[in-house]
Amino acid sequence: MGLKIWMNDGLVDESEAKVSVFDHALLYGDGVFEGIRVYGGKIFEFEAHMDRLYRSAHAIRLEIPQDVKTLSKNVETTVAANNIDDGYIRLLVTRGVGTLGLNPLTCETPGIVIIAATIQLYPRELYEKGLKVVSANTVRNHPLSVSPQVKSLNYLNNILAKLEALDRGMFEAIMYNHQGYVAEATGDNVFAVRNGVITTPPVSAGSLDGITRAVVIKLARESGYEVREMDLTRNDLYVADELFLTGTAAEVIGVVEVDQRTIGSGKPGPITKELLEKFEQYARS
Repeated sequence: MGLKIWMNDGLVDESEAKVSVFDHALLYGDGVFEGIRVYGGKIFEFEAHMDRLYRSAHAIRLEIPQDVKTLSKNVETTVAANNIDDGYIRLLVTRGVGTLGLNPLTCETPGIVIIAATIQLYPRELYEKGLKVVSANTVRNHPLSVSPQVKSLNYLNNILAKLEALDRGMFEAIMYNHQGYVAEATGDNVFAVRNGVITTPPVSAGSLDGITRAVVIKLARESGYEVREMDLTRNDLYVADELFLTGTAAEVIGVVEVDQRTIGSGKPGPITKELLEKFEQYARS
């Protein structure tokens, strides 16, 4: 039995969930999205995700055809229709059907798609063993070209870096900005730990202001750790005591090797493990 997908104004069977070939989301990657987790039937950080969706849309002059209360209710309806207790929501707003040309003003009505399903980004054993990652040659988009705070449907920059990781037999790659500083991983935010101090790149370095990132910063500070948002070099990663990534799908996962350099003891460190445990408790509270 297939999923029930929300398309614009209501639920349809998965087999009937179709987008026009003239939708500018397909033709040009013109649209925005959010990935949202569900824990124990509760939508995680729902208000923060919805706020970011509407901010992303506003930044690209895309008017979402439903107010936040209505759209939130439709997300909840989709989750319930698919009996999702622990899972993942992909919420998309497309520019809509238009002509064969860049002009977004030819698109009369933006489209809304809501998918609620299950997800597992990394095998469970990697949370015990940790990830091995590489540095990508693909440079992160300049923050003054397309703002990293716009979570757009055009992910080609990240995809090219992801291919670099996959080509080398790894799941993730670290992306650096035009100045050579760490921006983010292909789908996650980056954190380093040295001498008990937790650091993470500022959003000005080209990283998304991640929802999970914000929760982890909050939990770390509540636990008494100093957290600094600062530029990080490749060498800062190499000499860190611990590294970890955060993201909606990844949650909190340790990194034990960067460019064939072992990080710390070669296993996820104590602060990484503590924050993962605290995050899991917070998510299900």
